[in-house]
Amino acid sequence: MTADPLDLTTVANLQAWLRLASVSTETGIELQRLVTSVSQWIQSWLSRTIPDMPYVDTLDGQGGARLSLGNYPVLAVSSVVVDGIAIPPSTDPTVPGWVLANDAVVLRTYRFTRDLGNVVISYTAGFTTVPPDLEQACLELAAMRWKERERIGHSAITMGGQQTNFITSDMPASVKTILNQWKKVVPC
Repeated sequence: MTADPLDLTTVANLQAWLRLASVSTETGIELQRLVTSVSQWIQSWLSRTIPDMPYVDTLDGQGGARLSLGNYPVLAVSSVVVDGIAIPPSTDPTVPGWVLANDAVVLRTYRFTRDLGNVVISYTAGFTTVPPDLEQACLELAAMRWKERERIGHSAITMGGQQTNFITSDMPASVKTILNQWKKVVPC
């Protein structure tokens, strides 16, 4: 199994975190599947994609000069089309066209005419490198899932009169604290 471009960490980093000196091909495949699965789960929970990738958003024009894009951080905009007309990039504050400003497209002279689905913006958004705290959250959650596989369905075990309790939530509090900082919140 090969790495997914949306993975938040690597098998090598997970292997190091788990302190596994060497792994068989089969174990490597299991670790890769786990990295991809946990990465997808985290991004689903966050309601956003973290690694950079291309997007094409079809938006409703509101009659103004500014439209926020659905994914962030925006790295580049490749095209802006309003009512079927391609708007050129503005190269100077006095030149009509579009500019990227804080994860939004701002038009100079032009307007996003009011209509449904009349604006199409192609752009690239996300992080070229996964932020370290998100990678760490992925490592901790993947490590927890790796350790859990031997005790699926058990919340505790008793051995020699000692009881050991396991985390039974979907993620440890430390991971949730990190992820809450990155969760996409849609304004009402």
